[in-house]
Amino acid sequence: MFLLTEEQRTQMLSNGAARTRGEHTDPYPVLKLYTPDGDLSWVLSELDVDGDLAYGLIDVGTGFPELGLGRVNTN
Repeated sequence: MFLLTEEQRTQMLSNGAARTRGEHTDPYPVLKLYTPDGDLSWVLSELDVDGDLAYGLIDVGTGFPELGLGRVNTN
């Protein structure tokens, strides 16, 4: 299952590469993932160079969203 389009992946890799180079960026969110039957939401803006580790706002439904990392590989 693919969670993001090629265009989203390209934009998120570009955002991640900018951060890796040390550029001070504040990119817009590119992708929102959520569970329709629960409270979990990810609002993601970057992918690491490996294309699997995403960075963004993660809300696990506790009322305390935080910035963090999560894996998006479903293989």
